[in-house]
Amino acid sequence: MQLFRLIATLPPSLHCSLRSSLSPSPFKPKSFSSSSPSPSSSSSAQYSTWSGLQAWRESQLNEDRFWGPNGPQPLLARSQPSAMDAYYSSAVSSVSSLAELGALVLSTTDPLAKSRLSHLAFTKWRLENLPLGVCEPPSRPARPPKPELVSPKEIPAPKNSGLPLNAYMLHNLAHVELNAIDLAWDTVVRFSPFSKILGEGFFADFAHVADDESRHFGWCSQRLAELGYKYGDMPAHNLLWRECEKSSDNVAARLAAIPLVQEARGLDAGPRLVQKLIGFGDLRTSKIVARIADEEVAHVAVGVYWFVNVCQKMGCAPCCTFKDLLKEYNVELKGPFNYSARDEAGIPRDWYESYTDKQDKNDQLSMVHKRLASIISLESENSTLKEHSG
Repeated sequence: MQLFRLIATLPPSLHCSLRSSLSPSPFKPKSFSSSSPSPSSSSSAQYSTWSGLQAWRESQLNEDRFWGPNGPQPLLARSQPSAMDAYYSSAVSSVSSLAELGALVLSTTDPLAKSRLSHLAFTKWRLENLPLGVCEPPSRPARPPKPELVSPKEIPAPKNSGLPLNAYMLHNLAHVELNAIDLAWDTVVRFSPFSKILGEGFFADFAHVADDESRHFGWCSQRLAELGYKYGDMPAHNLLWRECEKSSDNVAARLAAIPLVQEARGLDAGPRLVQKLIGFGDLRTSKIVARIADEEVAHVAVGVYWFVNVCQKMGCAPCCTFKDLLKEYNVELKGPFNYSARDEAGIPRDWYESYTDKQDKNDQLSMVHKRLASIISLESENSTLKEHSG
Protein backbone atom coordinates (compact mmCIF):
# COMPACT_ATOMS: atom_id res chain seq x y z
CA MET A 1 0.00 0.00 0.00
CA GLN A 2 2.83 2.41 0.82
CA LEU A 3 4.24 1.83 -2.65
CA PHE A 4 1.06 3.01 -4.34
CA ARG A 5 0.82 6.02 -2.03
CA LEU A 6 4.33 6.99 -3.12
CA ILE A 7 3.44 6.59 -6.80
CA ALA A 8 0.35 8.70 -6.26
CA THR A 9 2.54 11.62 -5.20
CA LEU A 10 3.97 11.85 -8.71
CA PRO A 11 2.29 14.23 -11.17
CA PRO A 12 0.29 12.56 -13.99
CA SER A 13 3.06 13.18 -16.52
CA LEU A 14 5.43 11.02 -14.45
CA HIS A 15 3.27 7.98 -13.70
CA CYS A 16 5.77 5.42 -14.95
CA SER A 17 5.33 1.70 -14.77
CA LEU A 18 7.22 -0.08 -12.03
CA ARG A 19 9.85 -2.63 -12.74
CA SER A 20 9.16 -6.10 -11.47
CA SER A 21 12.36 -6.06 -9.45
CA LEU A 22 11.01 -3.40 -7.07
CA SER A 23 10.99 -4.34 -3.40
CA PRO A 24 10.44 -2.32 -0.21
CA SER A 25 13.93 -3.12 1.08
CA PRO A 26 16.62 -0.42 1.32
CA PHE A 27 18.01 0.57 -2.09
CA LYS A 28 21.34 -0.91 -3.09
CA PRO A 29 23.95 1.30 -4.78
CA LYS A 30 24.66 0.29 -8.34
CA SER A 31 25.71 1.72 -11.69
CA PHE A 32 22.97 3.01 -13.97
CA SER A 33 23.59 3.65 -17.64
CA SER A 34 21.95 3.64 -21.04
CA SER A 35 23.74 0.41 -21.92
CA SER A 36 21.83 -1.56 -19.28
CA PRO A 37 18.41 -3.03 -20.08
CA SER A 38 16.48 -0.30 -18.27
CA PRO A 39 13.45 1.82 -19.10
CA SER A 40 15.74 4.82 -18.78
CA SER A 41 17.79 3.87 -21.82
CA SER A 42 16.57 6.96 -23.67
CA SER A 43 19.09 8.99 -21.69
CA SER A 44 22.67 8.96 -22.95
CA ALA A 45 24.31 9.67 -19.61
CA GLN A 46 25.96 7.21 -17.29
CA TYR A 47 25.38 7.88 -13.63
CA SER A 48 28.30 7.47 -11.29
CA THR A 49 28.38 8.50 -7.66
CA TRP A 50 30.78 11.06 -6.23
CA SER A 51 34.03 9.30 -5.35
CA GLY A 52 33.91 10.57 -1.78
CA LEU A 53 30.32 9.62 -1.01
CA GLN A 54 31.02 6.42 0.92
CA ALA A 55 33.80 8.05 2.95
CA TRP A 56 31.43 10.93 3.80
CA ARG A 57 28.76 8.47 4.93
CA GLU A 58 31.20 6.54 7.12
CA SER A 59 32.94 9.61 8.56
CA GLN A 60 32.94 10.16 12.32
CA LEU A 61 30.76 12.80 13.93
CA ASN A 62 32.18 16.19 13.00
CA GLU A 63 32.72 18.30 16.12
CA ASP A 64 34.60 21.10 14.30
CA ARG A 65 31.93 23.68 15.03
CA PHE A 66 34.26 26.61 15.74
CA TRP A 67 36.36 28.45 13.16
CA GLY A 68 39.78 28.88 14.72
CA PRO A 69 42.87 30.76 13.54
CA ASN A 70 43.80 27.88 11.23
CA GLY A 71 40.35 26.70 10.22
CA PRO A 72 37.65 24.46 11.74
CA GLN A 73 38.24 23.06 15.22
CA PRO A 74 36.14 21.64 18.08
CA LEU A 75 34.52 24.02 20.52
CA LEU A 76 36.50 24.42 23.72
CA ALA A 77 35.03 22.15 26.40
CA ARG A 78 33.38 23.98 29.30
CA SER A 79 34.14 22.89 32.85
CA GLN A 80 30.41 23.25 33.58
CA PRO A 81 27.70 22.83 30.91
CA SER A 82 25.65 26.00 30.40
CA ALA A 83 21.94 26.16 31.23
CA MET A 84 21.16 26.22 27.51
CA ASP A 85 23.29 23.11 26.89
CA ALA A 86 21.38 21.34 29.65
CA TYR A 87 18.09 22.44 28.09
CA TYR A 88 19.09 21.20 24.63
CA SER A 89 20.24 17.85 25.99
CA SER A 90 17.02 17.45 27.94
CA ALA A 91 14.89 18.25 24.89
CA VAL A 92 16.72 15.73 22.73
CA SER A 93 16.80 13.00 25.40
CA SER A 94 13.01 12.84 25.52
CA VAL A 95 12.73 11.97 21.80
CA SER A 96 12.87 8.36 20.62
CA SER A 97 13.11 8.40 16.80
CA LEU A 98 14.91 10.23 14.00
CA ALA A 99 11.66 11.65 12.60
CA GLU A 100 10.71 13.08 16.00
CA LEU A 101 14.19 14.60 16.35
CA GLY A 102 13.78 16.28 12.98
CA ALA A 103 10.37 17.66 13.95
CA LEU A 104 11.93 19.07 17.14
CA VAL A 105 14.57 20.94 15.13
CA LEU A 106 11.96 22.24 12.68
CA SER A 107 9.87 23.56 15.59
CA THR A 108 12.80 25.47 17.13
CA THR A 109 12.65 29.25 16.60
CA ASP A 110 16.07 30.57 17.64
CA PRO A 111 18.61 30.07 14.81
CA LEU A 112 21.57 29.22 17.04
CA ALA A 113 19.43 26.86 19.09
CA LYS A 114 18.22 25.22 15.87
CA SER A 115 21.82 24.75 14.76
CA ARG A 116 22.83 23.28 18.13
CA LEU A 117 19.80 20.98 18.33
CA SER A 118 20.40 19.76 14.80
CA HIS A 119 23.85 18.51 15.77
CA LEU A 120 22.61 16.96 19.01
CA ALA A 121 19.77 15.23 17.14
CA PHE A 122 22.08 13.70 14.55
CA THR A 123 24.54 12.70 17.27
CA LYS A 124 21.85 11.01 19.36
CA TRP A 125 20.49 9.09 16.38
CA ARG A 126 23.93 7.90 15.32
CA LEU A 127 25.19 6.89 18.74
CA GLU A 128 22.01 5.35 20.13
CA ASN A 129 20.85 3.55 17.00
CA LEU A 130 17.33 4.98 17.25
CA PRO A 131 14.60 3.84 14.84
CA LEU A 132 13.57 6.09 11.95
CA GLY A 133 10.01 6.42 13.22
CA VAL A 134 7.19 8.41 11.63
CA CYS A 135 6.24 11.98 12.43
CA GLU A 136 4.19 14.81 10.95
CA PRO A 137 6.33 17.86 10.10
CA PRO A 138 5.17 21.38 11.00
CA SER A 139 3.54 23.23 8.09
CA ARG A 140 6.61 25.45 8.01
CA PRO A 141 9.72 25.76 10.17
CA ALA A 142 9.69 28.04 13.21
CA ARG A 143 11.39 31.36 12.51
CA PRO A 144 12.61 34.26 14.69
CA PRO A 145 11.10 37.77 14.35
CA LYS A 146 14.28 38.86 12.57
CA PRO A 147 15.24 38.81 9.79
CA GLU A 148 12.13 40.20 8.15
CA LEU A 149 11.23 37.96 5.21
CA VAL A 150 10.52 39.85 2.00
CA SER A 151 10.39 39.11 -1.73
CA PRO A 152 13.81 38.82 -3.47
CA LYS A 153 13.16 42.15 -5.22
CA GLU A 154 12.84 43.87 -1.84
CA ILE A 155 16.22 42.75 -0.54
CA PRO A 156 18.27 45.94 -0.14
CA ALA A 157 21.35 46.48 -2.26
CA PRO A 158 24.65 46.27 -0.34
CA LYS A 159 25.00 50.06 -0.20
CA ASN A 160 21.53 50.38 1.35
CA SER A 161 21.74 47.43 3.74
CA GLY A 162 23.65 49.12 6.55
CA LEU A 163 26.25 46.32 6.39
CA PRO A 164 29.70 46.32 4.80
CA LEU A 165 29.97 44.15 1.72
CA ASN A 166 31.63 41.20 3.47
CA ALA A 167 29.00 41.11 6.25
CA TYR A 168 26.24 41.54 3.64
CA MET A 169 27.43 38.51 1.67
CA LEU A 170 27.98 36.50 4.84
CA HIS A 171 24.48 37.31 6.10
CA ASN A 172 23.00 36.06 2.83
CA LEU A 173 25.00 32.85 3.14
CA ALA A 174 23.93 32.39 6.78
CA HIS A 175 20.31 32.65 5.63
CA VAL A 176 20.88 29.97 3.01
CA GLU A 177 22.52 27.66 5.55
CA LEU A 178 19.75 28.12 8.13
CA ASN A 179 17.16 27.24 5.47
CA ALA A 180 19.28 24.27 4.44
CA ILE A 181 19.06 22.84 7.98
CA ASP A 182 15.27 22.96 7.76
CA LEU A 183 15.13 21.69 4.18
CA ALA A 184 17.13 18.58 5.07
CA TRP A 185 15.16 17.82 8.24
CA ASP A 186 11.85 18.43 6.48
CA THR A 187 12.87 15.83 3.89
CA VAL A 188 13.60 13.35 6.70
CA VAL A 189 10.34 13.99 8.56
CA ARG A 190 7.96 14.54 5.64
CA PHE A 191 8.88 11.32 3.86
CA SER A 192 9.26 9.21 7.02
CA PRO A 193 6.03 7.29 6.22
CA PHE A 194 7.84 5.85 3.18
CA SER A 195 10.90 4.55 5.02
CA LYS A 196 10.28 0.95 3.98
CA ILE A 197 10.40 1.96 0.32
CA LEU A 198 13.16 4.55 0.45
CA GLY A 199 15.34 2.65 2.91
CA GLU A 200 17.26 3.79 5.96
CA GLY A 201 20.14 5.10 3.85
CA PHE A 202 17.96 7.88 2.43
CA PHE A 203 17.16 9.25 5.87
CA ALA A 204 20.69 8.75 7.19
CA ASP A 205 22.07 10.81 4.31
CA PHE A 206 19.69 13.74 4.76
CA ALA A 207 20.14 13.78 8.53
CA HIS A 208 23.89 13.93 7.85
CA VAL A 209 23.32 16.82 5.41
CA ALA A 210 21.36 18.66 8.13
CA ASP A 211 24.27 18.19 10.53
CA ASP A 212 26.72 19.63 8.01
CA GLU A 213 24.45 22.61 7.37
CA SER A 214 24.15 23.31 11.08
CA ARG A 215 27.93 23.48 11.31
CA HIS A 216 28.05 25.85 8.32
CA PHE A 217 25.47 28.14 9.91
CA GLY A 218 27.51 28.14 13.11
CA TRP A 219 30.63 29.28 11.25
CA CYS A 220 28.70 32.05 9.48
CA SER A 221 27.15 33.24 12.75
CA GLN A 222 30.52 33.23 14.50
CA ARG A 223 32.13 35.27 11.75
CA LEU A 224 29.25 37.75 11.64
CA ALA A 225 29.69 38.28 15.39
CA GLU A 226 33.43 38.84 14.90
CA LEU A 227 32.56 41.55 12.36
CA GLY A 228 30.13 43.17 14.81
CA TYR A 229 26.87 41.91 13.28
CA LYS A 230 24.40 39.07 13.71
CA TYR A 231 21.95 37.06 11.66
CA GLY A 232 18.77 39.14 11.39
CA ASP A 233 20.47 42.52 10.90
CA MET A 234 19.01 42.85 7.40
CA PRO A 235 15.94 41.48 5.57
CA ALA A 236 16.07 38.09 3.85
CA HIS A 237 13.90 36.29 1.30
CA ASN A 238 11.77 33.18 1.71
CA LEU A 239 12.46 31.80 -1.76
CA LEU A 240 14.20 28.65 -0.53
CA TRP A 241 11.31 27.53 1.64
CA ARG A 242 8.80 28.28 -1.13
CA GLU A 243 10.71 25.84 -3.36
CA CYS A 244 10.54 23.29 -0.56
CA GLU A 245 6.77 23.73 -0.16
CA LYS A 246 6.24 23.12 -3.86
CA SER A 247 7.70 19.64 -3.53
CA SER A 248 6.06 18.62 -0.26
CA ASP A 249 3.94 15.96 -2.01
CA ASN A 250 6.62 14.34 -4.15
CA VAL A 251 9.96 12.88 -3.11
CA ALA A 252 11.35 12.99 -6.67
CA ALA A 253 10.39 16.65 -7.01
CA ARG A 254 11.97 17.41 -3.62
CA LEU A 255 15.26 15.87 -4.74
CA ALA A 256 15.16 17.73 -8.05
CA ALA A 257 14.28 21.11 -6.56
CA ILE A 258 16.49 21.18 -3.48
CA PRO A 259 19.82 19.31 -3.83
CA LEU A 260 19.90 19.29 -7.64
CA VAL A 261 18.88 22.93 -8.15
CA GLN A 262 19.10 24.96 -4.94
CA GLU A 263 22.19 23.32 -3.44
CA ALA A 264 23.84 23.02 -6.84
CA ARG A 265 23.58 26.79 -7.11
CA GLY A 266 25.95 26.90 -4.16
CA LEU A 267 28.51 25.04 -6.28
CA ASP A 268 28.07 27.68 -8.98
CA ALA A 269 28.12 30.74 -6.72
CA GLY A 270 30.70 29.65 -4.13
CA PRO A 271 33.91 30.39 -6.09
CA ARG A 272 32.57 33.78 -7.22
CA LEU A 273 31.72 34.71 -3.64
CA VAL A 274 35.18 33.65 -2.48
CA GLN A 275 36.81 35.89 -5.08
CA LYS A 276 34.64 38.87 -4.09
CA LEU A 277 35.62 38.44 -0.45
CA ILE A 278 39.30 38.20 -1.35
CA GLY A 279 38.90 41.36 -3.42
CA PHE A 280 37.27 43.04 -0.42
CA GLY A 281 40.28 42.04 1.68
CA ASP A 282 38.47 39.62 4.03
CA LEU A 283 40.56 36.47 3.75
CA ARG A 284 39.15 34.87 6.91
CA THR A 285 35.58 34.98 5.61
CA SER A 286 36.73 33.84 2.16
CA LYS A 287 38.25 30.69 3.72
CA ILE A 288 35.00 29.91 5.55
CA VAL A 289 32.99 30.31 2.34
CA ALA A 290 35.48 28.18 0.37
CA ARG A 291 35.23 25.37 2.94
CA ILE A 292 31.43 25.49 2.88
CA ALA A 293 31.40 25.40 -0.93
CA ASP A 294 33.71 22.35 -0.92
CA GLU A 295 31.45 20.51 1.52
CA GLU A 296 28.35 21.23 -0.55
CA VAL A 297 29.62 18.77 -3.18
CA ALA A 298 28.61 15.92 -0.85
CA HIS A 299 25.08 17.29 -0.50
CA VAL A 300 24.55 17.60 -4.24
CA ALA A 301 26.02 14.12 -4.70
CA VAL A 302 23.50 12.75 -2.18
CA GLY A 303 20.74 14.37 -4.23
CA VAL A 304 21.99 12.82 -7.48
CA TYR A 305 22.34 9.39 -5.89
CA TRP A 306 18.83 9.28 -4.46
CA PHE A 307 17.17 10.95 -7.43
CA VAL A 308 18.58 8.33 -9.79
CA ASN A 309 17.72 5.64 -7.26
CA VAL A 310 14.09 6.74 -7.01
CA CYS A 311 13.84 7.00 -10.80
CA GLN A 312 15.20 3.47 -11.12
CA LYS A 313 12.63 2.18 -8.67
CA MET A 314 9.84 3.97 -10.54
CA GLY A 315 11.12 2.87 -13.96
CA CYS A 316 11.61 6.47 -15.15
CA ALA A 317 14.45 8.03 -17.15
CA PRO A 318 16.28 10.38 -14.73
CA CYS A 319 17.21 13.04 -17.31
CA CYS A 320 13.70 13.40 -18.72
CA THR A 321 12.14 13.10 -15.28
CA PHE A 322 14.37 15.87 -13.91
CA LYS A 323 13.42 18.24 -16.73
CA ASP A 324 9.73 17.32 -16.52
CA LEU A 325 9.68 17.96 -12.77
CA LEU A 326 11.30 21.38 -13.10
CA LYS A 327 8.65 22.31 -15.64
CA GLU A 328 5.80 20.74 -13.65
CA TYR A 329 6.80 22.48 -10.42
CA ASN A 330 7.93 25.73 -12.03
CA VAL A 331 11.48 25.46 -10.66
CA GLU A 332 13.92 27.88 -12.27
CA LEU A 333 17.32 26.60 -13.36
CA LYS A 334 19.84 29.13 -14.62
CA GLY A 335 23.58 29.55 -15.00
CA PRO A 336 26.37 30.34 -15.17
CA PHE A 337 27.25 26.81 -14.10
CA ASN A 338 30.39 25.59 -12.35
CA TYR A 339 30.91 22.56 -14.60
CA SER A 340 33.88 21.10 -12.73
CA ALA A 341 32.10 21.09 -9.34
CA ARG A 342 28.87 19.76 -10.89
CA ASP A 343 30.84 17.02 -12.66
CA GLU A 344 32.50 16.07 -9.38
CA ALA A 345 29.11 15.88 -7.63
CA GLY A 346 27.85 13.62 -10.43
CA ILE A 347 25.19 15.77 -12.12
CA PRO A 348 25.16 14.72 -15.79
CA ARG A 349 25.54 17.74 -18.03
CA ASP A 350 22.67 16.76 -20.31
CA TRP A 351 20.32 17.38 -17.38
CA TYR A 352 21.00 21.10 -17.43
CA GLU A 353 23.09 22.15 -20.46
CA SER A 354 19.98 22.86 -22.54
CA TYR A 355 19.15 25.59 -20.02
CA THR A 356 22.50 27.20 -20.76
CA ASP A 357 21.66 27.25 -24.46
CA LYS A 358 18.30 28.85 -23.74
CA GLN A 359 19.90 31.42 -21.46
CA ASP A 360 22.55 32.28 -24.07
CA LYS A 361 19.81 32.78 -26.66
CA ASN A 362 17.85 34.94 -24.24
CA ASP A 363 20.97 37.01 -23.51
CA GLN A 364 21.55 37.44 -27.24
CA LEU A 365 17.92 38.46 -27.81
CA SER A 366 18.15 40.89 -24.91
CA MET A 367 21.24 42.46 -26.48
CA VAL A 368 19.50 42.72 -29.86
CA HIS A 369 16.47 44.34 -28.22
CA LYS A 370 18.69 46.87 -26.45
CA ARG A 371 20.45 47.73 -29.72
CA LEU A 372 17.15 48.10 -31.53
CA ALA A 373 15.82 50.31 -28.76
CA SER A 374 18.96 52.43 -28.97
CA ILE A 375 18.64 52.77 -32.76
CA ILE A 376 14.95 53.67 -32.50
CA SER A 377 15.75 56.22 -29.82
CA LEU A 378 18.48 57.83 -31.97
CA GLU A 379 16.24 57.90 -35.02
CA SER A 380 13.48 59.48 -32.97
CA GLU A 381 15.89 62.14 -31.70
CA ASN A 382 17.15 62.83 -35.22
CA SER A 383 13.61 63.13 -36.50
CA THR A 384 12.74 65.58 -33.73
CA LEU A 385 15.83 67.68 -34.48
CA LYS A 386 14.95 67.82 -38.18
CA GLU A 387 11.41 68.96 -37.37
CA HIS A 388 12.73 71.77 -35.14
CA SER A 389 15.38 72.83 -37.68
CA GLY A 390 12.75 72.82 -40.44
